[in-house]
Amino acid sequence: MAVTTAEPVSGISRREFLYYIWGASIALYLAEVGGLIIWFAIPRIKEGTFGGVIRVEASRLPAVNAAPLNEANGRFWLVNLDTTTSEGVERMYQAGDESATTGVVALYKVCTHLGCIYPWNEATNRFECPCHGSKYRLDGRRIEAPAPRSLDRFPVTAYDAEGNVVTDAAGNRLISPSGDGGIGPLVITADVRDKITQFAVDTGTRTDGLVLTLLKDVTSSP
Repeated sequence: MAVTTAEPVSGISRREFLYYIWGASIALYLAEVGGLIIWFAIPRIKEGTFGGVIRVEASRLPAVNAAPLNEANGRFWLVNLDTTTSEGVERMYQAGDESATTGVVALYKVCTHLGCIYPWNEATNRFECPCHGSKYRLDGRRIEAPAPRSLDRFPVTAYDAEGNVVTDAAGNRLISPSGDGGIGPLVITADVRDKITQFAVDTGTRTDGLVLTLLKDVTSSP
């Protein structure tokens, strides 16, 4: 009777073992890098929540120099400014060191002193922080310390009924101007006012308020 003898199986050499380990390490590294790229590429803030874009119907925009609109979801106040009119002058006025101001502004609802949430005071026609007494005008400029700067702002963009950014007669897109002077008001001219159906406020892009002379040291009354 013939006896079958199993052929010896050669094992993995040390070189092959190191090669497999090296290949597995590279594959794991690439998987981790790819995962991180995907993680950072996926937006984690949804539109309509703080940190994203908050849309406000144009019909909700306050009248010129009226009390501000409280947008709780976006943690901002939406204000409509115009220092060229006598309407609402008790809320918004042109100080001696300022030029005329018109337009829409979104103000962050956190005091620039120590981060308290401040309300609008209807009795005094200004924002007043209940924590340490900082006071701000309708446009967010400081009236009284200890706040170190004016209120922070978010950029505002105007959209039409088709979802397009509104442009003026010169072809300029209606987006809050920004630069070394911070975020300025979104100026709405008469020729585009009726085209605007929504305002979009980007709460993920906050700009520090300006450090200006306290209004109480410039003028004490409208």
